[in-house]
Amino acid sequence: MPTYEYECKACGHSFAHFQGMSEEPLAACPECGGKLHRLIGSGAGVIFKGSGFYSTDYKNASTKCGRNRPCCGRDAPCDSRPCGD
Repeated sequence: MPTYEYECKACGHSFAHFQGMSEEPLAACPECGGKLHRLIGSGAGVIFKGSGFYSTDYKNASTKCGRNRPCCGRDAPCDSRPCGD
């Protein structure tokens, strides 16, 4: 559901309201009861939920550091992640 910006024509009070796209626009100002004008917003932002998206999420498994594979320029296999990961 998007967040809409409103401004009162009577008192100038502006606020954001979270409502569904199919809902009717608000008509009365919560401060003075005056008529509201819905403002044209900059668009909806993308909201990512969860642990996040990283460039390392989809890398080939064969490129990961591990005890059986050398990494970070080392000649010997890694005992731990030396790259600060």
